[in-house]
Amino acid sequence: MADKDYQTVLIEQLVDQNKAILEYVGQLPSITRDIVHLKEDVAELRSDIKIVKAAVTDLNQQAANHEHRITRLEAA
Repeated sequence: MADKDYQTVLIEQLVDQNKAILEYVGQLPSITRDIVHLKEDVAELRSDIKIVKAAVTDLNQQAANHEHRITRLEAA
């Protein structure tokens, strides 16, 4: 392969790599927006999970209390 052909191939590869890089960099604002939305969603889910945990804990305590009260009533 002649030096000129080799240089042409190298330049074509560099151009292709630069196009790929520019395409990715062009997507960064969209990716950044998506990450911000994901962070907001995760924060909301954390809050919701805390509420669900509190409700389940309360229901478990109520169920245990009912079992205790039923046992006492049956014993009476």
